[in-house]
Amino acid sequence: MKAAILWELHKDLEIRDDVSLTDLNAGEVHVKIGSSGVCHSDLSVQNGTIPMPAPCVLGHEGAGVVQEVGDGVSDLAAGDHVILSFTPACRMCKPCLRGQSYLCADMMPMMVPHFIVDGNPIMGMTGCGTFAEEMVVPQSALVKIDNDVPLDVAALIGCGVTTGVGAAINSADIQPGSSVVIFGAGGVGIAAVQGARIAGAAEILVVDLVESKLDQAKNFGATHVCTPDALDQMKTEITGGEGFDYALECIGNPITIRATYDAVRRGGTAVVVGVGRLDQKVEFNAFEFFYNDKILRGSMYGSANVRTFMPELCRLWKAGKLDLESMISRRIKVDEVNDAFRAMEAGEVIRSVIDFN
Repeated sequence: MKAAILWELHKDLEIRDDVSLTDLNAGEVHVKIGSSGVCHSDLSVQNGTIPMPAPCVLGHEGAGVVQEVGDGVSDLAAGDHVILSFTPACRMCKPCLRGQSYLCADMMPMMVPHFIVDGNPIMGMTGCGTFAEEMVVPQSALVKIDNDVPLDVAALIGCGVTTGVGAAINSADIQPGSSVVIFGAGGVGIAAVQGARIAGAAEILVVDLVESKLDQAKNFGATHVCTPDALDQMKTEITGGEGFDYALECIGNPITIRATYDAVRRGGTAVVVGVGRLDQKVEFNAFEFFYNDKILRGSMYGSANVRTFMPELCRLWKAGKLDLESMISRRIKVDEVNDAFRAMEAGEVIRSVIDFN
């Protein structure tokens, strides 16, 4: 089968057509991938922001159809449509039992090699590897959905949409009538805009360097947009200078993380959604946390219980309240994934989606 493999950091992926899978073990599921989103986190693995050993098959945002199940798998069967979850929900570990399945302790055991290349086993990104036509994953990494949800739409829910919408609804807990600023208008940022809209925010400002991305943000619910140089002016216009009720950082940059904290009012909530580098720091003074009484928190996978939240997102899409088709800028084949990376870096797309059918 075909798969896109990262052999070395900062290098293009190699497209191979001679990749095979390990045998199906107990508790595992064989899935044929229908669609995979090309997410910025894939690029972050390629450039070393997210540490992941090479070689590996990239891709973690995907949806497909179950082909067969291993012994002990009782809640899935051949023919089921599923979304891949890069953080599994085992439903048995302490984080899952206390309602924080997005922190599932079963994630690391999932990261075992399931691909065979040149006779050697290699891993998939975060235990997934959706830049491959097929894969074997633990049952805990799959969320069953209705078969009438198109796989390209479902694929986006696998990462960007769950992360962005979840950050707005779950992590920030945006309230109706509130003011929100979102830094970054990529795939996660656009999903956060939609989450803020669904939550009932009155004003949603999107900040980005790329003018074309700002224009797109208006189509998804942004009431205001600006480049960073106009942020203070927009803060005054929208909030009277007090600051926003909520701010979401969807980039992973120390400068914008600091700006996110500064953008909210005293007592407001700042949420860091973007993935930054391990060697980068954000500086705060010891007094401002006490004085400002702001909430500063992270958001892992939209703080979402994937087994319930992903089907809920599908229902929102069916109800016409969540626009996923318009987030797909380009439909490509896996052979074009390196060009998709370059388009993402240039800010030309919200999402490129690999069509394996």
